[in-house]
Amino acid sequence: MLDRHPGPPRRPRGDVRAAILALLAEEPMHGYQLINEIEKRSAGTWRPSPGSVYPTLQLLADEGLVRVETAGEKKTYVLTEAGAEAAEALDALPWESTRHHDTERSSALPKAGVKLAQALAQLGRDATPEQIDQAVQVVNDARRKIYTILAEG
Repeated sequence: MLDRHPGPPRRPRGDVRAAILALLAEEPMHGYQLINEIEKRSAGTWRPSPGSVYPTLQLLADEGLVRVETAGEKKTYVLTEAGAEAAEALDALPWESTRHHDTERSSALPKAGVKLAQALAQLGRDATPEQIDQAVQVVNDARRKIYTILAEG
């Protein structure tokens, strides 16, 4: 199956909701402020997309947990009393779990990818057509094994 979302794994549903509630409990913000603040607080390990933040804000508004205040063309989101109660009830801040990643471990995969790309570039310059065919098979096998790892998790 083709991976249409390369990059870091997606966060489970509910995390964006909890993050928005927690941040709006501190101060009103607009959507991109929320996105940037989540990224900042997670030390860059989590940046939710506008496609997850704005629908969540709309859902929170529909549930009566946030209200929209418009100043000019900017929409700022503010917790309602019910939203403040929901924010207080949060067990943990969703970005806290992303901060405790082992930096060495989290950088190991990109480093391995760079080394692989370097080897493939050298192979592309110096290899025979037969060696290139062998390397393509190895890379294809590795990709399938990686997807198998993801499927098991």
